Amino acid sequence: MEQLDLSELERELCRLPDVTGVRIVGDGDQPTEIHVLARPGKPAKQIVRDVQSVALASFGLELDRRIVSVVQLEAAAPTVDDVEVVAPRRPIILGITSEASGLRTLVRVTLGIDEIEAVGFAEGTIASTARHRLVASATVDALRQLIPSAECLDVDSAQVVRIGVNDVAVVTVVAVAPPDEHVISGSAVVRLHQEQDAVARAVLDATNRRLPRLG
Repeated sequence: MEQLDLSELERELCRLPDVTGVRIVGDGDQPTEIHVLARPGKPAKQIVRDVQSVALASFGLELDRRIVSVVQLEAAAPTVDDVEVVAPRRPIILGITSEASGLRTLVRVTLGIDEIEAVGFAEGTIASTARHRLVASATVDALRQLIPSAECLDVDSAQVVRIGVNDVAVVTVVAVAPPDEHVISGSAVVRLHQEQDAVARAVLDATNRRLPRLG
């Protein structure tokens, strides 16, 4: 069974819209305490449920709600020393679907930032060599709707490769800034055989480092 990386779980939880920081205390690869710093507004119980949902959907990990503590601070309030605050708000993956009709397939990828959602589309053949590129293209299409500067992006390649004992999604994206073109890459480990999710995360891994931060 693949060992859980607690730092990766921290990063994934930090992508929740209302969460600004997470610190996990663990025994080996098992979390024993999860401390969450969040914005006021959403009830703390709902934030705990969101944390449980992300852990289960992304890592197959069932969390006991009793190990999750939530502190909600006003934006101007000082942060606690033992919580790493993540300032920029980044897109998160809300859903991925694909529908096949004859020899064609339609992929939808839903991304969200705070309360804003966008659905990206990509259509192509049902060929196995095309499916990863379609997911990547739909992810970029959703990004363009959320972040205007993403209009300069286009998918160059998307594939899942075997590295050691893990399958890893690797995506290259072209950023056009006339007269120049820059190729950027991103990667993500495939979790629980969810290749589509890994491809979408690889796109975000590539683009989050290039697109302007939201603030």
